[in-house]
Amino acid sequence: MFRLMGKSKPVKIRSCYENKKYGVAAKDVKELLKKGCKILQLPLSGAQVCLYSDGTTVTEEFFTTLPDHTELVLLSRGQTWGGVVCDIGQLLSPDEHASGLIIEAARGLLSDELSPKKRKILTDLLQNLEDRSEPESRNEDEDWFKGIDSRFKTKSAYMKFNCESRIRGYMKEVDAATKLIQTAKVKAEFLKTSKCLVEMLKSAKYNGCYFDRTAKEPHRLCTQEGWFTCQGSFEVNMCQSLHSINPYGSRESRIIFSTWNLDHRIEKKRTIIPALLEALQNHKSANIDLNYFYRLLFTRENLKLVHIVCHKKGAHNLLCDTKKIFKQSRNTEKGKQKAGGKKKRLI
Repeated sequence: MFRLMGKSKPVKIRSCYENKKYGVAAKDVKELLKKGCKILQLPLSGAQVCLYSDGTTVTEEFFTTLPDHTELVLLSRGQTWGGVVCDIGQLLSPDEHASGLIIEAARGLLSDELSPKKRKILTDLLQNLEDRSEPESRNEDEDWFKGIDSRFKTKSAYMKFNCESRIRGYMKEVDAATKLIQTAKVKAEFLKTSKCLVEMLKSAKYNGCYFDRTAKEPHRLCTQEGWFTCQGSFEVNMCQSLHSINPYGSRESRIIFSTWNLDHRIEKKRTIIPALLEALQNHKSANIDLNYFYRLLFTRENLKLVHIVCHKKGAHNLLCDTKKIFKQSRNTEKGKQKAGGKKKRLI
């Protein structure tokens, strides 16, 4: 129809390796290929065009049905295009040259974009593409260390300190429970318990290894590059939204990571500390299995790294295991031995 009427159709054309688009007006596919190949400096022989959105080949008949300014991809012989997914593939490619082109394109789009939603998408894209996680020292990435005490010379050292601070905060909450104790005898036993827990934490260096990417793999919560993955709320096995973050990558990511929680599955204030206080009402600290309480309060056995969106502040309704609160009584062991001895005599 367009050809018979002598009217040209305006479309946007690009190659499969570049993001830059060119406006072209053509009466038919033949003319489009001729003009497109000239603009993109591609050989005309074997060339074809397809839809950018899904890779559908554009025939002469199909061309007449296209809306004005449809985005098309010009392919040389042997090239293929699977649609938008191809751009996503380039986006995820480790190829530094491809990343550079995408960064350049994203910056160009951001400078002209007025939509707040699209600006947010482009900003997040640039933040991830311009990843600065590889540099480790303050000299290599000064921007990352803005606002951080000068005594920290590496990212890993600061992140380790960050984790230690959180664990120390949990210990302070345990100590604060002393104010709730009315009986002097119970308070004395609780102070002994608290002192033992502190010694255990010192021995483990306050488990700062959880945020330290230089720590050995079984101990750290991140990859060697510094990527952390949300472990989901307390009642699930994994995060349904697949949240992830690399606080080593930029100052902004480091600050955002501070909102992630090391959440206690069995709750610290509502369950663990009250259970410890209750156990000490009628028992000495020496009878309490402090290893069990230590693991619940300060280790990954009961801690989950959670994105703030996945952090549920309501009651978890999970209780301490009553069979693990106390050490096995020596009297009980002796009783079993006597009982065993009597059986032998009877036999």
